[in-house]
Amino acid sequence: MTLTPEPLIVQRPEGLYCPAGDFFIDPMRKVERAVITHAHADHARTGHRHYLSAAPGEAVLRARLGHITLQTLAYGESIVHHGVRLSLHPAGHVLGSAQVRLEHQGQVWVISGDYFCSAIGDAQPGLAPFEPVRCHCFVTESTFALPLYQWRPQAEVFDDINSWWRANAAEGRPSLIMAYSLGKAQRLLGGVNASTGPIAVHGSVSAMNAAYAASGVTLPATVPIDALSPADWARALVIGPPSATAPTAAAALAHASRAFASGWMALRHRRRGLGIDRGFVLSDHADWRGLLHAIDATGCEEIIVTHGQTNALVRYLCEQGRQAHTFAPAANPATTPIA
Repeated sequence: MTLTPEPLIVQRPEGLYCPAGDFFIDPMRKVERAVITHAHADHARTGHRHYLSAAPGEAVLRARLGHITLQTLAYGESIVHHGVRLSLHPAGHVLGSAQVRLEHQGQVWVISGDYFCSAIGDAQPGLAPFEPVRCHCFVTESTFALPLYQWRPQAEVFDDINSWWRANAAEGRPSLIMAYSLGKAQRLLGGVNASTGPIAVHGSVSAMNAAYAASGVTLPATVPIDALSPADWARALVIGPPSATAPTAAAALAHASRAFASGWMALRHRRRGLGIDRGFVLSDHADWRGLLHAIDATGCEEIIVTHGQTNALVRYLCEQGRQAHTFAPAANPATTPIA
């Protein structure tokens, strides 16, 4: 199949733009029509006139953005806008995360957003797993696109986390694990052994847990950090975002064993710079093998690499004889953003 000269997606100052459909995907500036792949703050922003997202992510998106004009699609459901057929497909990253499939004049493009695709068969508990979507052109993220990023099986990582928590509890020492409020915190809750002790969460984590619950995802019971009794602290697991580790209950957390859960913990200098006791390599993104697996599964002829280690992945793919590149520099916007 031969691609036509006009690309379905281009880079504009506002973000990724579909000229034929006159809409943006995860725009960084205020626009008229925004397709949102997921509710993380670097992809979902306030101020757009009209939002479109996957239905499973509605609760977390509204919890993050407040009152917005939002249209949702079930996974696989399609609409036609200005002649462009658009559908959303599971990305496996966080609740409601989606890849965007666009079809126009014989071309099929898929914009991945952030995704979790594992070559070793792992999937995110409670989430629809990544769905390979056949296309001519695949626009892929590349957050962890270096061969050093190769995740261990999730079960092994959670064995380590549970062992760390048990050892701390046996010593009467609280366990504080830093994790992003949306996605990573819920993934931790789905994998830890809740019988070890009470689990306390920061308010931002509690808000996302409520959105997950409203979407039908069951998580272990948690309490606010301030609700822990003095006796509970010794066995507690505390989950909070990196930006708010201990403003409350500071005295109780002063002697906590501190850990961080992130794919970035694969880098020693990241662990040392945080001053933590443990770094657990646990990511909601595809690792090197997962990225290559996802690209192959699409059957695409062209790969556009964005959002991360772009040069490394482009170079590797080109060495393998693939047609891969990054987006051309952003041009002047084709439409007028919202003031």
